[in-house]
Amino acid sequence: MLLSGCNPKTEEPAPTLEGYRFADALGQEITVKNPKKVVALMGSFAETWLNAGGELTAVTDDAFDERGLALSKDMVTVGTYNSPNVEKIIGCSPDLVILSSETREHVAIKDTLKQAGIPSAYFQVTYFEDYLKMLKVCTDITGREDLYIKNGLEVKEKIDSIISKKSSLPSPSILFLVTYSGGAVVKNSESMTGKMLKDLGCNNIADEDKSLLKEFSMESIMKDDPDYIFVVPMGNDEALAKKNLKETIESNSAWNGLQAVKNGKYIILPKEKFLYKPDARWGESYEYLSKILSGEKS
Repeated sequence: MLLSGCNPKTEEPAPTLEGYRFADALGQEITVKNPKKVVALMGSFAETWLNAGGELTAVTDDAFDERGLALSKDMVTVGTYNSPNVEKIIGCSPDLVILSSETREHVAIKDTLKQAGIPSAYFQVTYFEDYLKMLKVCTDITGREDLYIKNGLEVKEKIDSIISKKSSLPSPSILFLVTYSGGAVVKNSESMTGKMLKDLGCNNIADEDKSLLKEFSMESIMKDDPDYIFVVPMGNDEALAKKNLKETIESNSAWNGLQAVKNGKYIILPKEKFLYKPDARWGESYEYLSKILSGEKS
């Protein structure tokens, strides 16, 4: 998590004469002052920096391919998020690089960037609360408290309102899957979408049956027979993703015997809301799930 909780000896993030000082997700003390040449090594982080009123010099491919960000034609591309080109990054002479503490390729270039004298700030974002903390740091750096309110606190209000209504909804059992070309992976409530479903009162069968996290087992799924099955297909080609889903899971004869499938509660979720970080649209993701669970959306 971000902020001084990572390091008990660290003072609270605060402006100083040298600039704004904070502790990143790796416990590093970072001081930046009005950075204008910023490189973001993940599309969602690039969007968060823009949401904070910041300017970007360079991004990774996913800022275009996955996020579809409206960036200038002069924007430099420094590789993919899981294979950043450190030479290109240094060549941009940035005054701040934004990286993920959960991406090993990002952590691997920490010392190189430090030796080059380039401030590098690592963030960890899995849940909305993480995004809110990152946005707060970014808006403190840019001095745009108004954007923290608009893109953070107002989104939180929407989410809190949606969650507050869960008491009037049933508490269904659910199975959450992420599928890929070779099969499927079961996710529990510690995943991004799993956390949202838990917040909305769902009981994830993988929270109890942890063996599902190690191996996809139709027998275990049949035993638990969840009320809902939520699936996010990976891959840029949606048609191919659905074809893989049909060939790897739906072809199993036992699949059609599950109550979720028979009752029309087997739902494919859009990756834009449930695979990629929603950032300022996190409230829309909660609302999307809430409408399904309340029967407003199928």
